[in-house]
Amino acid sequence: MDTDEKISAWLAAPNHHLIDSESGDIPELLRQIPGPPTLLYVVGNIDVLHLPALAIVGSRNPTRGGVQNAYEFSKHLARSGFCIVSGLAQGIDTAAHEGALDAGAKTVAFLGHGIDRVYPAENRKLAHRIAEEGALCSEYPLGSPPRREHFPQRNRLISGLSLGTLVVEAARRSGSLISARLAAEQGREIFAIPGSIHNPLSHGCHQLIRQGAKLVESADDIVSELGPLVGHLMQNAELPAVETAAAAQHDSEYRLLLSTLSYDPASADQLAENSGLTIDQVSSMLLILELEGKIQVQAGGRYSKLQASDHK
Repeated sequence: MDTDEKISAWLAAPNHHLIDSESGDIPELLRQIPGPPTLLYVVGNIDVLHLPALAIVGSRNPTRGGVQNAYEFSKHLARSGFCIVSGLAQGIDTAAHEGALDAGAKTVAFLGHGIDRVYPAENRKLAHRIAEEGALCSEYPLGSPPRREHFPQRNRLISGLSLGTLVVEAARRSGSLISARLAAEQGREIFAIPGSIHNPLSHGCHQLIRQGAKLVESADDIVSELGPLVGHLMQNAELPAVETAAAAQHDSEYRLLLSTLSYDPASADQLAENSGLTIDQVSSMLLILELEGKIQVQAGGRYSKLQASDHK
């Protein structure tokens, strides 16, 4: 079977698209970047490529906290109206895609190989979910293997489709910093989450902040920065309501955790023991409460209720 026959057979499947720079389906933001794609293979809904987008990138081997940050930031930003863009890699990329999907929102994955392959194989189920609820995209011909040089090239598409790029965790030399550099060259905003000076995966983010990236402590920092650029799109879009900690308090597990918190700081492990919840449940809920400004984080990674004066 020659190349044209392979493409025709591939296009015969549902929701398979091949768009080119002349068709008008290539998003305007991608048209503006240096070296725009001439062809894009897409599985899924091509309309999601035209939504206001934010890229979330980071380490393939993140810390547990990095995974939680990527997931929760993605979930909140998706519910604020952003399509989340990433690269389907293990680690931060995976958490970012899952956060958007769990929010009932859209996500786009750019691949460093032919779209008829899945890499890494562990993300096959996630790739199918993205294809059903968002879009998988590749500029590489069918059958192209995941070559090392493909991934830095595809990073320009991740940042190019997006109004901004959030780096969650990254070493000083990493593909995530390549994405950030490309975003800067494309005139996009760069955001970075700071971390412990003892965590090597914080060093890349700290370097970006020193170079002018915007330090973010909550998803709202990003929404307020990019909101004016897409305000009219967000106002007209039918978006699910943002999940807030106040609404989550109606959930029995949140009520249980909040009843366990006091003005005396306690660790996540202590809160899990006192509440009977798992440490994973407690850690996830604590992050949501922190993002929403409903609890206070103390030294040593301990948590407490907000003092009355802190609400002012």
